[in-house]
Amino acid sequence: MPGSSIEAVNLSKSFGSFAAVSNLSLKLEGTKCIGFLGPNGAGKTTTMKMFTGLISPSRGKALINGVDIKVDKKKALGSCASLIETPEIYPSLTAREALMMLSELRGVPREERAKRIDEALGKVKMQEWADKKVGSYSKGMKQRVNVASTILSDPQVIILDEPSTGLDPRGMSEVRDIVKSLGSRLVFMSSHLLSEVTEVCQEVALIDHGRLLVYDTIENVTAKFAGDGGAAEAGFSRDVDDATLSGILRLEGVDKAQRTDPRHLSIRFTGGLQAQERLFAQLADMNIGVVSFRETSTGLEDAYLSLIKETL
Repeated sequence: MPGSSIEAVNLSKSFGSFAAVSNLSLKLEGTKCIGFLGPNGAGKTTTMKMFTGLISPSRGKALINGVDIKVDKKKALGSCASLIETPEIYPSLTAREALMMLSELRGVPREERAKRIDEALGKVKMQEWADKKVGSYSKGMKQRVNVASTILSDPQVIILDEPSTGLDPRGMSEVRDIVKSLGSRLVFMSSHLLSEVTEVCQEVALIDHGRLLVYDTIENVTAKFAGDGGAAEAGFSRDVDDATLSGILRLEGVDKAQRTDPRHLSIRFTGGLQAQERLFAQLADMNIGVVSFRETSTGLEDAYLSLIKETL
């Protein structure tokens, strides 16, 4: 859906003398996932609440697909779905009943509701619990139903505020898979998990103290602000002994290597992509049973910390 867009125009929100968001101008468009990053209190949730009409801006505009939320909320949000913080679900309802109520409110055609609900529950692995009351669910199970609710009406724009909150590692992985499957939509997702953002997002917007610090592709942000350091995780078919570890530490560009478990190493290196390519080739040449090699999120983490420190 090429016409999808989210735009902030000098968007500001103050609570008394405290400026939660200050003159934020940001335009997101196309079909991709944009990570929204910043420390606690940076203004991420406040910004998302303004985009979804939950609170009104003090100044400026919040637009969905070119429509000002404040001027025509119904039209602006007609093509948008959101999950802000962790909304509660009526405990006396089943997941199917809760989603049926939401599908009616969002104007899903009557003949399509049952099918869409089944598909949404299937994506979040909640089919077996579909007809059990929400009051019996764990926090993570409730969050899965909340995530399912965002895809019921087939929206063009999806706004997610830390969708992995309350989930166990498997649930977090499933939510990431769901977000990755939304490739035909514009997804704006806040998260504190930089590894999650690296895995599912193509671009990042970073704010602190209510102000935009940078908006660009992850590759450009990392290249510009993270220096030439990098990190990778290597997996092996057998336990890594001390002799193997010592050999890896002697490789060109390797700054640090440590076991995360007997068959996995976390490796820090300098030299950017060329060093990473060389390191992978060297590990393969050592014939030590390398079965996996992947870049970790340290590059984005280093960029994040560099940008945040500059605002302290």
